[in-house]
Amino acid sequence: MTLLTALKTGDLTALPSRRDEDWRWTDLRGLLRALPPAAPAHDGEVPAGPFSQLTDAETVFVNGRLVALASSGVVALRFVALADKASQTASHSLVVEAGERLVLLESHEGRAAGYVADVTLEIAVGEGASLERIVLVEDDAEAINVVTAEVDLAPGATYAQTVLTSGARRQRIETRVNHPGAHAQVRLDGVYLLDGQRHADQTTVVTHAGVDGVTSQLTKGMAADQARGVFQGRIVVAQGADQTDARMGHHALILSDKAEIDAKPELLIFADDVSCAHGNTIGALDEEAIFYARQRGIPEAEAKAMLTVAFVGEVVERIEHPGARDIAAAWVARKLGSPT
Repeated sequence: MTLLTALKTGDLTALPSRRDEDWRWTDLRGLLRALPPAAPAHDGEVPAGPFSQLTDAETVFVNGRLVALASSGVVALRFVALADKASQTASHSLVVEAGERLVLLESHEGRAAGYVADVTLEIAVGEGASLERIVLVEDDAEAINVVTAEVDLAPGATYAQTVLTSGARRQRIETRVNHPGAHAQVRLDGVYLLDGQRHADQTTVVTHAGVDGVTSQLTKGMAADQARGVFQGRIVVAQGADQTDARMGHHALILSDKAEIDAKPELLIFADDVSCAHGNTIGALDEEAIFYARQRGIPEAEAKAMLTVAFVGEVVERIEHPGARDIAAAWVARKLGSPT
């Protein structure tokens, strides 16, 4: 059951629902009573994307249709919604050849209202190759958006990912990594900053199938007002995948009595001789730190923003590409209303 199937067939019963364990906190069937019409083709100009100054080339989908395609060392991959109350689907495959290095600056740009979108990515990273994927998701508050990436790694490959999102009416960013072990390395990070009635679901599954693999994962988030954050992280260590080193951390702030954060970190280990751990914390801002800042003349709202920026800053600092890291830091400061 997927949103893509429902959009292609018109069958609402194909939508994921709370009866599906992996979708229990991101129910689509109970939300969507009718599917909007397909978005029309767009013949006009496309506004510049958030990473436009950093890339050598870009691949652009507008209303689900591919309108430009290029690739090189630093590539922008853009999914732009320009049609109100319309549906759009897009799929894209990316291959990083053995020994190559690529930076993928991916943006999901909600420049319309109330749309429904589904994006599917297939990513293959060759032997000894390296890919850093930075994903910036800025959906409309009334949008529904599902982004699913299937990542296949070859021995010795390196895959690093950072997802930054401000949520939507319903939003799910899912990444599934097939990890071969064999000295391949994975970093999966995320930041969600939610207010109003926005919802963001960051779901990841990493399956270690072979000996000597590394995974490091860190997600931090904030939910205010009536927003809802969801984190589901699963690391599977298959039988025979000895000497796996896997670490997962999820830490979040709740800034309102009506906000909600649901977290489910999982380690499924079927091998011996592994080093695996996970941690999960959900709490409020430190009242003593807020008081300390106010005593020095900093308004309470500004103090809370500064503390939240510092809280999620650990994830931003792990972004390797310096230009993307600067854009991510500016995005966080802007979302939280903190001085840069």
